Amino acid sequence: MDHSGAPVWSRQIIFGLWKTPLVTLSEARGPEGIRVYAIGDIHGCRPLLDKLLQKIDEDIARSKPGDWRIVFLGDYVDRGPDSKGVIDRLLALQAADPRYMMLAGNHDVEFLAFLEQPDIDGVFVNSGGNATARSYGVKLNPSKLKTEGDLAQVHRKLVEAVPASHVQLLQGLQRALSFGDYFFCHAGVRPGTSLDRQDPDDLLWIRAPFLDSLMPLEKVVVHGHTISAKPEERINRIGIDTGAYRTGRLTALVIDGDHKAFLSTKA
Repeated sequence: MDHSGAPVWSRQIIFGLWKTPLVTLSEARGPEGIRVYAIGDIHGCRPLLDKLLQKIDEDIARSKPGDWRIVFLGDYVDRGPDSKGVIDRLLALQAADPRYMMLAGNHDVEFLAFLEQPDIDGVFVNSGGNATARSYGVKLNPSKLKTEGDLAQVHRKLVEAVPASHVQLLQGLQRALSFGDYFFCHAGVRPGTSLDRQDPDDLLWIRAPFLDSLMPLEKVVVHGHTISAKPEERINRIGIDTGAYRTGRLTALVIDGDHKAFLSTKA
């Protein structure tokens, strides 16, 4: 607190050589005249995605906001049973309306990396990529990949099976978006680094340095990547990965002015 009684971070703080005003969750507001829906990690759960989008459609039809955006926070593939179906749905949404906006998750980036250059020790092979491959009609059993020839065979089949439109969607995913006092990314940000200077890898992968910090930021960060039983609201962030492929709960954050709410599917 300073002599005025206001928290120092509510005015400005110095990081290195630059100054910026900071915002806390209680102060944050969405963009004027636009309702924003942010959807957490889907991980191949197409039926849950369809149910949540129906709830969002019903919410929009009921309350008729002036305008809206739907932001997907990434991790569309792996672990759940229908990664192909999820990407098919995202492509249809993208073609229908540019207000559906997709960010990259670490699993999406690793899927694309495998298609470009297979790695037997990589994330895709060892962290749920077998479910993604199966959704495209390709068998990938990590325990049976004994040689480079085994890997090359699986890789060739998957490259042939994945439509070019799916690759193009993955290649075009943004790393972050900002609306009003909110910053949207997959995993989080590195505290002490301005939002416009974040390492793209941190936006996809960071955990402890971000999750453990109570440092207010330039904007409140809305993220997925780290599973919690219910949405997590902290002074500097809102986490909405509720573990769809484990729990049957896929969650969306609704931001409208200074109002916040959550929509979710049920197990």
